[in-house]
Amino acid sequence: MKPFLMGFVFAARGLRAGWSGQRNIKVMLGLALLAGGLGWWLEITSLEWAVISLSCGLVLSLELINTAGEKLVDILSPEIDPRYGRIKDILAGAVLVAAMFAAVAGAVVFLPKLFAL
Repeated sequence: MKPFLMGFVFAARGLRAGWSGQRNIKVMLGLALLAGGLGWWLEITSLEWAVISLSCGLVLSLELINTAGEKLVDILSPEIDPRYGRIKDILAGAVLVAAMFAAVAGAVVFLPKLFAL
């Protein structure tokens, strides 16, 4: 049981490491909290909560993966190397794609309710 519980300790360390010094993840978390507040205010349905929650979770998870990938690339190649730069670009692109689709999901859920006010 102890190794299982230690997994949570390691995961919490990872969240803390991903949070520290990373502006983008703080922005994404702020937007996720804003979406949560808007969802609560607009009284969205359970299905809409699922869409918003999954979208926000995906973006935040990919932002953590992006941060880890960038740190790994920095360790492997402290000097500028276009090959490693391309890897960083691809990681950032994955976050951008998820964020764009999360924005579309948010628009589909929230805009009709906001226009109805």
